[in-house]
Amino acid sequence: MSAITSHGSSRANLAGSLWMIAAMAAFAVEDAFVKAAAARLPVAEVLVLFGIGGALVFALAARLSGARLFTPAVLSRAMQVRAVFEVTGRLFYVLALALAPLSSTTVILQATPLLVVGGAAIFLGEKVGWRRWSAIALGLAGVVLIVGPGVDGVSAMTILAVIGTIGFAGRDLASRMAPASLGAPVLGFYGFLSVIVAGLLFALWSGEAFVLPSAAAILPVAAAVLCGALAYGCLMTAMRTGEVGAVTPFRYTRLLFGIALGLVFFGESLSPQTLLGAGLIVLSGLFILWRSRA
Repeated sequence: MSAITSHGSSRANLAGSLWMIAAMAAFAVEDAFVKAAAARLPVAEVLVLFGIGGALVFALAARLSGARLFTPAVLSRAMQVRAVFEVTGRLFYVLALALAPLSSTTVILQATPLLVVGGAAIFLGEKVGWRRWSAIALGLAGVVLIVGPGVDGVSAMTILAVIGTIGFAGRDLASRMAPASLGAPVLGFYGFLSVIVAGLLFALWSGEAFVLPSAAAILPVAAAVLCGALAYGCLMTAMRTGEVGAVTPFRYTRLLFGIALGLVFFGESLSPQTLLGAGLIVLSGLFILWRSRA
């Protein structure tokens, strides 16, 4: 009986891992489409159109699941904090996608789990030992390597990805404090409403004028929304299929997909500094996952 149970668990973990890899591939393709859209349209307009598309998708998902979009819980303090971090994360990450290499931006994003663990210890009182703090420090050192001075000096554009990553980490922490009555479709809906707000705020600050998008310009935005929805569905399936500890490490495959897309479609190149930084970030994240399971 135990052998049968073990075999079933192994099959579930394999299936969950494949779903996770599919989710990370779809997220990477979503980033590539957003980058392509930002080359054709003002960044503020890309954010607004992307936010509208994502909000409609999650509104439909909420409707199909019977979840209510408008309840007093959405006005809670945690949801307000979440919205602020969502606006920050989305705005600066999309700016990074538009102005910085896709490969570097994707690598820096992988530091989000490190910031979440550190933030949970500082703000939520979760216990984090010296080993995991050391891993967090090592991973952040990897980020500094990527952002720091290299052959071409300090890349100010990669700083945008760092700020976006901090915003996403804050959003994830706030999501953990959000009322339990708010399901994933509701959180997704309000997350994309925040993207619309981010676009409008950036339009006011930058003075960018919206333009009437052509079919060639609107296509990558629509594709990004569809890829994002597909990625979200695969991610939820992955987390519900296999064991969390077995499936979660495959989140880092997004880094491989992001780097490959940057090299092939955007003609980017990777410096030894970036490769070393990516290695430190991934190793730190995997070590923290292992210590959490232990």
